Amino acid sequence: MNIEDILENQFGFKSFRPFQRESIEAITSKQDLLTILPTGGGKSLCYQLPALFFENQLTIVISPLIALINDQVIALKQNGIRADKLTSEVKQDEISRVYRELHNKELSLLYVSPERANMDSFKALLNQLDVSFVVIDEAHCVSEWGHEFRPDYRKLHFLKEEFPHIPIAAFTATATSKVADDIVSSLRLNNPVRLKGSFFRDNLILNVKKRVGNGRPELVNFLKNYEEESGIIYTFTRKETEEIAKFLNTQGFEALAYHAGLKNEIRRDTQDRFIRDKTKIIVATIAFGMGIDKSNVRFVVHMDLPKSMESYYQEIGRAGRDGLKSECLLLYSMGDVVKKSELMNSIEDELYKNFAKNKIEELYAYANSRECRHKAVVSYFEESLGECETLCDNCQKEDVEEIDITKEARMLLSTVYRTGQNFGKAHIIDILRGSKNKKVLDNRHDNLSVYGIGVEITKASWGLIIDKLFEVKALKRGEFRQLVLSEFGADVLKGKAKVSAEEEIFQKRDKKVSLAIKEKDFEHRDEHFEALRELRKEIADEAGVPPYIVFSDKTLKEIASTLPKDEESFLDINGVGQVKLERYGKQFLEKVKELV
Repeated sequence: MNIEDILENQFGFKSFRPFQRESIEAITSKQDLLTILPTGGGKSLCYQLPALFFENQLTIVISPLIALINDQVIALKQNGIRADKLTSEVKQDEISRVYRELHNKELSLLYVSPERANMDSFKALLNQLDVSFVVIDEAHCVSEWGHEFRPDYRKLHFLKEEFPHIPIAAFTATATSKVADDIVSSLRLNNPVRLKGSFFRDNLILNVKKRVGNGRPELVNFLKNYEEESGIIYTFTRKETEEIAKFLNTQGFEALAYHAGLKNEIRRDTQDRFIRDKTKIIVATIAFGMGIDKSNVRFVVHMDLPKSMESYYQEIGRAGRDGLKSECLLLYSMGDVVKKSELMNSIEDELYKNFAKNKIEELYAYANSRECRHKAVVSYFEESLGECETLCDNCQKEDVEEIDITKEARMLLSTVYRTGQNFGKAHIIDILRGSKNKKVLDNRHDNLSVYGIGVEITKASWGLIIDKLFEVKALKRGEFRQLVLSEFGADVLKGKAKVSAEEEIFQKRDKKVSLAIKEKDFEHRDEHFEALRELRKEIADEAGVPPYIVFSDKTLKEIASTLPKDEESFLDINGVGQVKLERYGKQFLEKVKELV
């Protein structure tokens, strides 16, 4: 069977996405390969399809997270593909069964973790099997210059050293040229085919806003646009995940917290409820998401800055994997940089510490930029792009005239100076607004000439003014996080320099926190689609699988719009192959007859 037949009959697709064919042809030609494709670009098909091409051989997939492995094995089995796994969750009797199936050549794909791959027992097993090729998924974990470096990935060079005849195919969604070179070198790839897709996700709306206070009013305002949709909200700490989830439930949203500190059974249940559409919103630390292949995530919110552009790109990439419009909101402040930089101070390697600090500062510069968001993202990954026009907040903004805030800047800088440059943001704002709290009174700061001179300006606006002064480098942080004047700040205070900002800096809150996907993007949200989605949920619950594994939202949308009347026209739907026709076709065709 050729690759086109496998694509249509087994996976239900009529054509390849960019660089899928080239990746598959490199693998089937037994060449080493490094493919960089964005999340949602179809990386898994690039190795799952050739695994079927090599009919009586085994494909090994090394993948970093058990959740990711479980998800892919379930999806493959639903597609009639012989796949299994060897992970720490697999019990001894199951391991024996998998070993027996491997020796009997009953499996096409075997998923393992990098930790297991490095075990002597697994290396011994490799010597006994007929392996077509080995896949290194999430290959950026190999590189010490990547954002999710895993030491056990770094050891995978043993594959080329001990099994030089087995080709290696490495895949990742996020890699600069420096990281890509490190992957090739570390894995000892032999003159690999190198493919790189576009980092431009044309179905994602990127929206970035300065956070006012804790950002919760902005979050609620945003979520009102997506009340019936699934989404992920990322926070910095475990405590925040629980507090925000609790807060959202009081506001009428269905949300659960997820972080590494929860018991394993709670994490598993939370993830399972989300995957199966039983819970709409997950509030999580970065412990959540890498192993999630859920295709119908309609939004991703960051409550503060991620640690790098790579992390940001990978996390927003969990939205819209089915190709439908989805929105990503980033709320941020200068304080995010300070918090993360302080954590990085514990890194012993000075070179890597500075590298990590530069990453967060690069992302802060991106957040403050007025450049097209998509253009800035792809530029980071060494790709050029024109303006996205309507897919980000900056391109949707009309030209905004800035106002002079030098007067307010001097008021604040004067307060910093007159308190000896020994206090933090909250205390300086309290003085400006004439607070009578204990700290102000104990330090006799109510006697200062600047006390109460900024009472007419809200706390939130003073916070934004401080962020602006950090942005223009008029302020910097001292050793103990106190506000300190820079040379430029001293010039502003002396009247030798000016500071300007957008007028919204004096608004209590920027009410437009969502670019709100236009109604036409939800045309599939009609009665037909809802009826089909309900049927999909019933089938998925009965089969014990996530709904998107039955059919993606994109496939349901096409069924809802075309209303196929027979098996032949049902097979014409993108995402419907022979296996899924046999498994689900009768029920969906009967539902379509009811709808017509």
